[in-house]
Amino acid sequence: MTIELSHDPRTGAAVDGPPYTSPDGVDVHVKAADAAFPAVSTAHPAERRRWLDTVADALDDAVDELVALADSETALGEVRLRGELTRAAVNMRYYAAAGEAGDWLRPIVQTLPGVNLSRANLPLGPVAVFGASNFPFQFGVLGHDTCSALAAGCPVVAKAHPAHPRLSVRLTEIAVDALTRAGAPSGTLGLVVGFDAGTALVDHPAITAVAFTGSLRGGQAIVEQARRRSRPIPVYAEMGTVNPVVVTPAGVARMAAIAEEFAASFTLGVGQYCTKPGLLLAPRGSGVTEAVAASVRDRQGAWLLTDGIATAYRSGTAAMADGAELLAEGPSAVGGYGVGPVALRVDPDRLQPGSSWLEECFGPVALVAECDDLDEVLDVVRRMQPSLTGAVYGGGADDPDVARVVAVLAGQVGRVVVDGAPTGVACVDAMHHGGPWPSTSEPGTTSVGARALERFTRPVAFQNVPDAALPPALQQANPWNLRRDG
Repeated sequence: MTIELSHDPRTGAAVDGPPYTSPDGVDVHVKAADAAFPAVSTAHPAERRRWLDTVADALDDAVDELVALADSETALGEVRLRGELTRAAVNMRYYAAAGEAGDWLRPIVQTLPGVNLSRANLPLGPVAVFGASNFPFQFGVLGHDTCSALAAGCPVVAKAHPAHPRLSVRLTEIAVDALTRAGAPSGTLGLVVGFDAGTALVDHPAITAVAFTGSLRGGQAIVEQARRRSRPIPVYAEMGTVNPVVVTPAGVARMAAIAEEFAASFTLGVGQYCTKPGLLLAPRGSGVTEAVAASVRDRQGAWLLTDGIATAYRSGTAAMADGAELLAEGPSAVGGYGVGPVALRVDPDRLQPGSSWLEECFGPVALVAECDDLDEVLDVVRRMQPSLTGAVYGGGADDPDVARVVAVLAGQVGRVVVDGAPTGVACVDAMHHGGPWPSTSEPGTTSVGARALERFTRPVAFQNVPDAALPPALQQANPWNLRRDG
């Protein structure tokens, strides 16, 4: 029996993890999800809310066990992981409530001369979820994608992440037990393990959509695989690129504070955030290089999640250092996958499409570029690949350059931040966590917030259909008590 090894990032030592899922095992899980779909998709949204609330309660009850297990596989630390697990349970309840509210259904009922016409979003079917390495709770097998799919009435088959396979299995065990106790159909949630199992999952004809959080290379591979199916399916891949930060001339007066916040942001979580700021653009002569260097030197390194990530970080920073100036390097963590933070200065003329400086390097490294004027800054931003976020630090509400930068960033990113670090993502209705390709595969969608449910639906119109044959969202009695247009 072949197994997925589990590694301790602090030492690199491996222990046995879960067995790989065979092709027959993948088929069993997906068929179970497909069999559960009719009941899951037609359950009252309040009932699905109860299912998810029960899972959230179970996570709260298992916090000590789950945090210890997560730390042994990720080295992210108890404080960080305990807070993340708490937020994951809060997020799950948020999606449960959003599902019950029903806005994602977008029901419309209209009567025209001789025609009764109605429309609503309907759940797609079983969804495959590939969670992230860097947020084992909030973006893992029970993260935003799984929660929003379940809230929208779609069973989920998730793939265990190789960075935390034992945690993935335990989270699924706890969730399946809670779902069973809450009365959810068998097959509502399943888990497969191994790279080949993930490939088989995407190819399975009963899978109707894929949600992915991870690297650009991994996301692109899944997008292409899904397109090659005899019946292509949507892939909602959140991949990330280099997120820019701009300082306007009027913002230079706060350079020391800006540099400190920038350094804290790009080293947060050992730089393993898709929203990590990767490039700081500031006026020449502003003291930005000295300020960033001072903020980075004393920042302690830590352990990256996997040997592969650590290897890519070391080779990536070496490639970036070729032709750039090392501003500062913080102490590296000792042993295992330990690394230290790095800040580099690069000439803005060298920031051209295809250069290594404009490719994401996962880990605590960032670039600083000094520009002659704001026009040069904005030219660099326009040359960059679109990204999830972009930020600008200005001189206050009266700084006219802020509006110029915001206008350019809005054409490049999914979320614009003023006078703040871009690393925080709030699970609220107004959040958009996405961006133009290649930061995400579907720029019109978000993986965080109430609109995330709509990814796993498709609109269907019903013309002159008898009331009893309509889905509950469109029936005259409005049994789900939804807000409806028309």
